[in-house]
Amino acid sequence: MSRHFRALVLLLLVAACGSSDRSAPRNLNDACSILNQRPKFVRAFKAAERRWGIPAHVQMAIIYQESKFISDARTPVKYVLGVLPMGRQSSAYGYSQALDGTWEGYKRATRSYSAKRDNIYDAADFIGWYSNETRKRNGISLRDARNQYLAYHDGHTGYARGTYRKKQWLLRVADEVNSRSATYQRQLASCRKFR
Repeated sequence: MSRHFRALVLLLLVAACGSSDRSAPRNLNDACSILNQRPKFVRAFKAAERRWGIPAHVQMAIIYQESKFISDARTPVKYVLGVLPMGRQSSAYGYSQALDGTWEGYKRATRSYSAKRDNIYDAADFIGWYSNETRKRNGISLRDARNQYLAYHDGHTGYARGTYRKKQWLLRVADEVNSRSATYQRQLASCRKFR
């Protein structure tokens, strides 16, 4: 076998092993379609639901809003004078768009020191952990996608202070998350992949 042919075969093997989760699944309005395209999502969402009690449809609605199911999603770059890049708007990264500090807190609290934000299992577990903390601190049901999202976005303290009330855009987004959660719940009930 020639050296060039071996190099090509090796390159193809490496490419085949790469993650296909970097791009969004097709048809994000259909929970069953998402799970059919990404079978490991089923296991991740069920594991987080078993561990933390947060329904899969709430997890999915939050992930949709935060990253559109793109594993390496980041916030946009900030520019000075419209041309000079000055870094990202925040440290939010991955499926859950968790900030650096919050992610570190999750890893310490759960002793998941090797957890990665671009891993669907870790991201779903993070959402479950954070939502469970929200339930404990703010008394929000794990099934209440709207208020869970408001606390997810503004933080536990921000939610308790009601900072979201002055953000009409955030209230609209939280209503969209709630609506999407209800849609995903209906779809998952008839989704063979999720049973």
